[in-house]
Amino acid sequence: MKSQLRSIILFSTLLFSLLTFSQIQNQSYLLYIDQYHQIAVRQQKEHGIPASIVLAQGLLESGAGKSELSKASNNHFGIKCTDWAGEKVYHDDDEKGECFRKYNQVLDSYEDHALFLRNRTRYASLFQLKPTDYEGWAFGLKRAGYATDPSYAFKLISIIENYNLQKFDTQTYLADNSTTGNNSSSKSANGDYYGSMGSINASQNHEVLKANGVRFVKSLPGDTYKSIADEFNTSEKRILTYNEINLSTRLSPGTRVYISYKKRKALKGFDNYIIKAGDSMYSIAQVFGIKTASLYKLNLMDYSQAAKVGQVLKLR
Repeated sequence: MKSQLRSIILFSTLLFSLLTFSQIQNQSYLLYIDQYHQIAVRQQKEHGIPASIVLAQGLLESGAGKSELSKASNNHFGIKCTDWAGEKVYHDDDEKGECFRKYNQVLDSYEDHALFLRNRTRYASLFQLKPTDYEGWAFGLKRAGYATDPSYAFKLISIIENYNLQKFDTQTYLADNSTTGNNSSSKSANGDYYGSMGSINASQNHEVLKANGVRFVKSLPGDTYKSIADEFNTSEKRILTYNEINLSTRLSPGTRVYISYKKRKALKGFDNYIIKAGDSMYSIAQVFGIKTASLYKLNLMDYSQAAKVGQVLKLR
């Protein structure tokens, strides 16, 4: 029983740190994104790896280019020396003094990362995913053994969503389509239309994000629930229902507005959450993309009960 409680506390602490990280933008990360996003977009165009995944892995593996390994070797993806005839450096990782690939410039690291994934059968299934499916890539990389960290996929997703890296996944298709004089949508080779997050036309005013597999947008100054409903060809009533609010609710800039139904439980791996000051059952449900009523039901709580700081909530 004690070991189970300890596991819950450790996981909750990890989850809290991930959520905290996801809400704070690091200046070093922003500078890294500004410096390397064009290379990432090119890697997607040439090799089929989502630019968001390329950037997130580069940020995570290299500490935004500031880790000892990346500075000593220009290795931004933590690729080790297996099947490598080039220069090498040695660095403590899972074990002491492990061998890592060394590159003359960062660009070489990006190119080798693409070839590393392309030329190994264990990653082959990832290239069958839609180019906007960064969640599928994140979990696929973890399953294929790219990293030993059990939370690797969640860290990649957190970085992508916090820094809005998914916007780069559509740039390749927008650029290709611009030569025809039509920027209203992006089309893949099999005829499917992809906008942000793979399902909304790219000509929309809002970038479409995703939490728990549920699509949402961040409201802009001047938005109303009605204007967002009109943009996505649905009714205001539906938008209010998706977000569990009523007509009297005011919409402030930066508010998360779901454009499809939330789910009954959180994404697999996000099992628990420790309530912090300022949280409400509704705000927690919005963060995790689950229905407020489901959150109450999962925790056997009456609707009259408020969120209590320090309480561990079940999310699935």
